[in-house]
Amino acid sequence: MEQLGRIARALVSDGRWHRYLALAIAFAIGCGLLSWWQFARRADTAAANALISSNAAAPAVPLSRLLPTSTAYRPGLQWRTVQVEGTYLTGDQLLVRNRVDPDGDPGFEVLTPLRLADGTVFVLDRGWVPIGTKQDRPDSVPAAPSGTVTVLARLQGDEGPLAGRTAPAGEIPSIDLHAVADDLGGTVFTAAYGQVRSESPAAPSAPQRIEPQPADTGVDEGTHLSYGIQWILFGLLGFGALGWSIRRDLLDSGDDVVTAAEERAVARRAKRAPSDESVEDALSER
Repeated sequence: MEQLGRIARALVSDGRWHRYLALAIAFAIGCGLLSWWQFARRADTAAANALISSNAAAPAVPLSRLLPTSTAYRPGLQWRTVQVEGTYLTGDQLLVRNRVDPDGDPGFEVLTPLRLADGTVFVLDRGWVPIGTKQDRPDSVPAAPSGTVTVLARLQGDEGPLAGRTAPAGEIPSIDLHAVADDLGGTVFTAAYGQVRSESPAAPSAPQRIEPQPADTGVDEGTHLSYGIQWILFGLLGFGALGWSIRRDLLDSGDDVVTAAEERAVARRAKRAPSDESVEDALSER
């Protein structure tokens, strides 16, 4: 404790250390802000994942209950399951480019509009198909059920256009519902689409269904927490480095208290170190 007192007095009385103290404080503030940012990102990720879990587990409801109009969608409805009934417009089916499955394999998502009984169109993502074995386009795309079909689908928001991206005929670079609506004409739901969970009657085969995934923030909750703690430790490390520098300066100047403490530390290390005889015995036993 006496050694810490000498370091504190030197910090206060010696103007040389004031600017370094200011730097340590500024560094600690910066680390604190970065730590707060990481904790805030962790809280946001936790909230997003809780919403995903809650919405994905909620029972299915008619589409009109959650989306009374073609533009009535809000992010809090993502992954809610809706029930729709209509007829697939297979002639207007599109493939969404540059999509990957949970394993990271490249492919497409199959976008098929569904005409409802009132004449409006709700766009459905029927699932994922891989790229072809010898070409970019899929080798085959499972056909949608014909006739009237009842579909359970999870809501997703419109992705909008990708600037500068184009696609061949029959394909689309993103799920841009306004672009789809322009091609279809009539009343199309342009704020949200559905990712198919099930179809009744079911087709003989179907694309790979897309299941809810944890919120994609680039980093998971645990990493946010560890990064937040690391920034706090970095901030404390700045003050530790300042204290070490002052102690080193006092030691070089011959301060009695610091010198005595250093000598005691050296003596303790020497007692803990193995003797020359024990080292020689260990080597001879090999």
